[in-house]
Amino acid sequence: MKRNGYISWDEYFMGVALLAAKRSKDPNTQVGACIVDSNNIILSTGYNGFPYGCSDDLYPWEREGEDTKYNYVVHAELNAILNARGKNLKGARLYVDLFPCNECAKAIIQSGIAEVVYLYNKYADSEATRASARMLQSAGVKLRQFKTDTETIVLDFKANA
Repeated sequence: MKRNGYISWDEYFMGVALLAAKRSKDPNTQVGACIVDSNNIILSTGYNGFPYGCSDDLYPWEREGEDTKYNYVVHAELNAILNARGKNLKGARLYVDLFPCNECAKAIIQSGIAEVVYLYNKYADSEATRASARMLQSAGVKLRQFKTDTETIVLDFKANA
């Protein structure tokens, strides 16, 4: 008999996105993304951070001022799309904890991703997020807020030690 209490595909992929977010060095907002195909195979992951070759120690993490992170950071969704390195993303699902911005929405649409599963929409009232939702809906990208009764998933690196 199979065991009870295993996680769903949605929980698994959102968990991977949240785990990817842990790689972000952003002191304020850590976002992760996971792209999967129709067979539930992970195609790519990404998190918000600076492009390759741009040192985390030399570029600003500040949110306000003359030179801010916003000029340099690649968002998790775009990073996941770029990290796919040309894989066919047509019909794929993208799991991300923060609802995509308008710039990421453009990349999502152009890459052929069919569904965005998001955990929360913290900036729902912002102009950029409203534009994002409008474009995604116009392009036929399904938007779905992640729902689960599971509150936590524990990773134990010493479980079998």
